[in-house]
Amino acid sequence: MPIFMWVILSVIIIQRLVELVIARSNEQWMKQRGAIEKGKQHYKWFIIVHTLFFLSLIAEIIFRNQQSISLNYVLFTAFIITQIGRIWCIATLGRFWNTKIIVAPQFDVIKRGPYKYVKHPNYIIVGIELFVIPSLFGAWLTAIVFPILHALLLYVRIPAEEKAVYGH
Repeated sequence: MPIFMWVILSVIIIQRLVELVIARSNEQWMKQRGAIEKGKQHYKWFIIVHTLFFLSLIAEIIFRNQQSISLNYVLFTAFIITQIGRIWCIATLGRFWNTKIIVAPQFDVIKRGPYKYVKHPNYIIVGIELFVIPSLFGAWLTAIVFPILHALLLYVRIPAEEKAVYGH
């Protein structure tokens, strides 16, 4: 695989690690203000699936050993659009953005930015990313399996989040 593709993959991994640091900081900030975590029992599955996503992606890239792969500009554009959406979600939620379900009743639910139009825009974006990112690298098995696993996780996550945030 060409070096520029490894650079793109490295940037994605670094971005996700930085997001985990931001989420941890936001979690501490919210808990200092009385927030509590809900849905702990399923969170480990998010960690497992997202870790396996990157391991699967890298393994498939290495296994396929595609030296002649070139950048697909349509997929790369889709990737850039998802990153803009991802940043928009994180920026809109600010200190309330997290990878966990953390709620504090004294704070209002944010209904601006992408949340004005869709209740869970970040989950949609992640689902698209889980297809687009591996597709960029020709990792078609990863591109098929992980959006399905993401949808299965959301089958548990969204009701848990709805109950924690809205009480239903």
